[in-house]
Amino acid sequence: MTSEWGEKSTADLMSRYVSKEMGYEVPKEGWRICLAHEFKEKRKPFQAKDVSLSNVLEHVGLGVRYLKWWYKKTQVEKKAPFIDMFRAQPLRQIYGAPLGGIGGGTITRGWRGEFCRWQLNPGMYHYKTVTANQFTVCLRRGGQTVYQQVLSVERPPTLQGWNWGYCGEYAFYHALYPRAWTVYHLPGQNVTLTCRQVSPVIPHDYQDSSLPVAVFVWDIENKNDYALDVSIMFTMVNGSGHKDDKSGGHWNEPFHLEKEGEAVSGVLLHHCTTVNPYTLCIAAREQPDREVSHQTAFSPKGTCSSLWSDLITDGRLDSPTGSSPPTPKGEKVGAALAVGCSVPAQSRNTLEFCLAWDMPKITFGSREREHIRRYARYFGTKGDASPSLSHYALTHYKQWESSIEEWQKPILQDSSLPSWYKSALFNELYFVADGGTVWTELSEDADVSGGVRSENGGLPAQPTVVKEYGRFAYLEGQEYRMYNTYDVHFYASFALIMLWPKLALSVQYDIAGSVVQQDPTERLHLMSGRYSPVKSKNVVPHDIGDPDDEPWQRVNAYLIHDTADWKDLNLKFVLQVYRDFHLTQDNQYLQDMWPVCQAVMESELKFDLDGDGLIENSGYADQTYDGWTVTGPSAYCGGLWLASLCVMCKMARLVNSEESYQRYRDLLDRGSAAFDKLLWNGKYYNYDSSGRDLSNSVMSDQCAGHWFLRASGLGDGEYQAFPKEKIQTALKSIFDLNVMSFAGGQMGAVNGMRPEGVPDRSSVQSDEVWIGVVYGLAATMIYEGMREEGMRSAEGCYRTAWERLGMAFQTPEAYCEKGIFRSLAYMRPLTVWAMQLALNTSQKSQTPSAQTGDIDS
Repeated sequence: MTSEWGEKSTADLMSRYVSKEMGYEVPKEGWRICLAHEFKEKRKPFQAKDVSLSNVLEHVGLGVRYLKWWYKKTQVEKKAPFIDMFRAQPLRQIYGAPLGGIGGGTITRGWRGEFCRWQLNPGMYHYKTVTANQFTVCLRRGGQTVYQQVLSVERPPTLQGWNWGYCGEYAFYHALYPRAWTVYHLPGQNVTLTCRQVSPVIPHDYQDSSLPVAVFVWDIENKNDYALDVSIMFTMVNGSGHKDDKSGGHWNEPFHLEKEGEAVSGVLLHHCTTVNPYTLCIAAREQPDREVSHQTAFSPKGTCSSLWSDLITDGRLDSPTGSSPPTPKGEKVGAALAVGCSVPAQSRNTLEFCLAWDMPKITFGSREREHIRRYARYFGTKGDASPSLSHYALTHYKQWESSIEEWQKPILQDSSLPSWYKSALFNELYFVADGGTVWTELSEDADVSGGVRSENGGLPAQPTVVKEYGRFAYLEGQEYRMYNTYDVHFYASFALIMLWPKLALSVQYDIAGSVVQQDPTERLHLMSGRYSPVKSKNVVPHDIGDPDDEPWQRVNAYLIHDTADWKDLNLKFVLQVYRDFHLTQDNQYLQDMWPVCQAVMESELKFDLDGDGLIENSGYADQTYDGWTVTGPSAYCGGLWLASLCVMCKMARLVNSEESYQRYRDLLDRGSAAFDKLLWNGKYYNYDSSGRDLSNSVMSDQCAGHWFLRASGLGDGEYQAFPKEKIQTALKSIFDLNVMSFAGGQMGAVNGMRPEGVPDRSSVQSDEVWIGVVYGLAATMIYEGMREEGMRSAEGCYRTAWERLGMAFQTPEAYCEKGIFRSLAYMRPLTVWAMQLALNTSQKSQTPSAQTGDIDS
């Protein structure tokens, strides 16, 4: 089902494209945009000033405490706050698919070709477009240069000796992550270039997927009746546009590496900072009919016309030998690599480049410990791997592409799936690599058990899956700088468990280890103004730490609420444990996690205040929108609690504990009856059971517990927590009210809706749309036979973010109907993979596409 609005918005992104050329082997499906496109709507980030007066008055204490904390952090400690309410990132409608595999750092290219977002220091983002990082084309006929152009629509104030201002109406960008294509028709030249960008992000691959490399394949189509010599020049500055580019001591050197009958050459750019030094590398494959040449060093300031003249003279660069001197303080240095070939009349030829970066050892903000990145297992820790990395990439990228095609093909060829969904499914995966992601080796002396050994009912110190596959962490969002934020990972984890299940299990072991730990250090929690311990025992942490501190060592960077009071974190752990077991059938994992699940369920039971088998919310509960006090049982946490009891019954049977089964079964039966009695109103589950004015608001995420049961192969028969007809009635109410009565049914589901069809504006987050929550809602609808409604709900979110608001490759946590958005480049939209799991499950008996999210055991 594609709506008319969908077809219009896709066409709109390409409306300024004037050429008929469609490039070489560019796929049909994906996100496509003309380089001359301008987004009409410009939104602003949510900031402190956007809080309504009633909310300000209610939370004046929080505001004052946050301001004091923010001042101390930024002005005294000179650190970046984990959430900055005063300096949110403005919306730059420029981003394209990031470069690089998983956990080795990322460099994002914009859809107009610029190198514009950098995450080389783990988890720390820096948003600078480096003007001199470009591809330039040179066309020669009969020994004369007839055309030379920087492939950029920009007209920058620097580097005026270069020919800028390529006409964007002749080019378009197409992303289908982890690959992207840019097609440039060269006006008046009868030549079309297709640049294909390939990153090694390959499901179920735990080696090549970790590599910090990307390959650029240039297909050159010559539609003239005469041959042309074509060169492409790749220029790169030593650095990332950061102030340390001018710190001095950086130097470049050419290299040549030959092994296994294949030769690669290029330039190494050594970036010699005291903390986390690295080497950038631009390289090309040497082949008989290709000419590779280089310029070791050029100064990327002034007109820079000598480099331009060097290329224009003969289509090649001078290729001096020897390294460049270290840069003096205050100066930057760049390098250039050119590759040329002949393209016969009415024919095609190909040039290949690689960009690699090598930072095998990392320290986080505290500088306390050194960590080794995953890829160093295969390429060493000395920091000299760039030549080998680029050689490996240039000789293996075709295998990567065939693996990527084999994985994506069944979904792309499924004509029952709409085009927007195929784009959303693959392009949202960018966050697995570009979520400030780190993937590190487990050090010899590490103990993830929390110090409670397995013989005492705890965990192994070094679980096999963590030892073999490493530790994995990704941020809640590029602006919400906390690793593995667990209440959000609950949603996003579908992408990991379906595509890199070993990493999903590794995260679970890390979380389980911190459950049994405690940190009694008292600290001020900004919401309540009370001092309480950083971490209580038998409580799941909110996150595993801030990259600007020491993740894994110090958890709970989030200090707004005391997370010991959160009801949902423990429940989300229990639900994920069983879902992951259901999808992987890893018995050792189930055995290890069962005692931890029992411990966290015990700590939840203290919230069953009146002994009816149902936990109550007293105070702030996550997901029941920040700033909204919930009293008594609520649809969200109550639903998660019943679903958790349900999976505990199932796990008790699997571990042969009849006593546990009976206990959880009794709680489930009593809790379900109380839940129905207190919350069901005939059309949906009330927001909470307090009986106050707004307790009958319609929450879009009220069926989250049931969704997880269905994703785990449960939800009916013996393992049913909610009556099927009530779930279906609730979903229909959500679709009618939260989706179709909001923004003309074209922006997804609003979090909270009043029964009369007006958004609930009583808290900061109740009138927002949370994109990842809507993808989870859509999955729930698919399980319940409401596929069309599910697709319609999710389509609104994709179209709004990717096509209307220009938020490609930075999908936010939230947007409102008008004006503002919150938290760009957020983890939760990865939940789109939950829709794929739901589709796989519902299609298993009919179509081969059930295999597309296959799990390795």
